[in-house]
Amino acid sequence: MNNVIIILVMLISTLGPAAVVAYVGYAAVRAVGRNPSAAPRILLAMIVAFIFAEAIAIVSVLMLSTLFK
Repeated sequence: MNNVIIILVMLISTLGPAAVVAYVGYAAVRAVGRNPSAAPRILLAMIVAFIFAEAIAIVSVLMLSTLFK
């Protein structure tokens, strides 16, 4: 039973950042489609958002691993 709870909490903690990555990617593709000349600035903002979202996912997984030891 305890393993199921750990798996569910890890799933929820990584689902949020995954949704952020998907939404940011979708918004970046739409923005480049509207204004192709702004592609370098959009790409930079997209990469920074990806880095923050993945950092949140890594921190949450590390916190969960230390909590459930």
